[in-house]
Amino acid sequence: MAKKTTFLSLILLFITMGFGAAAGGEAPVLPKTAIPLHYVNDEPGFFSNSTVSVWIAVLLIVLFCRAAAGKISVIPQGFQNFAEWVIESLYNFFGGILGEHLVKKTFWFFGSTFLLIILTNYLGLLPGVGTMGWGMDSHGHFTHPLMRGGNADVNMTAAMAFSFAILWFVWAIQENGLKGFFGHIFAPKGKFGGLMALVMIFIFGVVGVLELVSIAIRPVALSFRLFGNIYGGEQTLEILMFLGGNWFGWLTSLPFYFMELLVGGVQALVFTLLCAVFLKLICEHDDHDEEHAH
Repeated sequence: MAKKTTFLSLILLFITMGFGAAAGGEAPVLPKTAIPLHYVNDEPGFFSNSTVSVWIAVLLIVLFCRAAAGKISVIPQGFQNFAEWVIESLYNFFGGILGEHLVKKTFWFFGSTFLLIILTNYLGLLPGVGTMGWGMDSHGHFTHPLMRGGNADVNMTAAMAFSFAILWFVWAIQENGLKGFFGHIFAPKGKFGGLMALVMIFIFGVVGVLELVSIAIRPVALSFRLFGNIYGGEQTLEILMFLGGNWFGWLTSLPFYFMELLVGGVQALVFTLLCAVFLKLICEHDDHDEEHAH
């Protein structure tokens, strides 16, 4: 009975703190855009607080590769063994989707993009990100934080998505040829004759136009899917900390914090997985045996 009473008391305490914090003012809202850290002729420069996070993630990847390749041995040991396991796991995963031929050509993009996204996501969850900087608002938050989650900046997610869009065209044309590329989008699938051939040409022409619209929307969807999930997660953590107050904010946000660790890995996987599927769909060929009618 005493344990139940104590548990209920704690629940009432957190509820009271939440209403108290809410009564004290509106919950803080994180900026949807990165804060410039330098200006050129009173105009914002390219270097922002999200750039800091991304550069740190890139530095960690470089150090990871340097440490793994520092002392290479035929029989991997220690850190080299771990690094080979990570790279081999990613290679086999994307190889299972793309096939042996495509994965050899494109793994440099998919592997590095996955590592960059997941590291950037996890860096955004570290203590100090968003809580170190200068200038204070009414909630006691820095108006110009030194760092913010790199993928909580739509410029970062858009850069990766549109880079893939360009590479997608390059790889698709390399694999299919220019004629085969447009044939893959517009040409009727199957053999038709007479009036049916004209009908199917019209239908697949309309479908091809819709496919072009879909191709144009893909990088936008990829950008906002990753940005929305990461930004939304950071905003949720901010509100939960606000509800907990100055003393217990860390406790009210702790359960969701572990969920964000899962989300960070899942979103890295989803982004690269969708890119791999888009590439596979345009590069796959129909290798069917000819039918013989007797």
